[in-house]
Amino acid sequence: MTELLDRQIAEEYASWFRALADPSRVQIVEYLARQARPMPVGEIVAAVGLAQSTVSQHLKILTEVRFVLVEPVGNARHYRINTRCIACFPSAADVVMGRPAPQPTGGCS
Repeated sequence: MTELLDRQIAEEYASWFRALADPSRVQIVEYLARQARPMPVGEIVAAVGLAQSTVSQHLKILTEVRFVLVEPVGNARHYRINTRCIACFPSAADVVMGRPAPQPTGGCS
């Protein structure tokens, strides 16, 4: 019998995939990754064209899995991509096709 992916790692990957299960969240992650700087919510709202409350909800989900990090700036909050997660996020195709998945090294925490 072949060895399964460790359950704890599988659960972590599943949480990442759930966080990206919405096209708006994928767009937000991609936008923040391209900008490569902390951004206020207003700039993200302008880029994705959604209501601020919707963007804030998406950002909350993305920060819970640490794809996005929050930095307080005075009374505001700025959001940036967690570059450490980019390095450890496994390719869904790799996992599904049985290729070795990158092992999380705590870099996404």
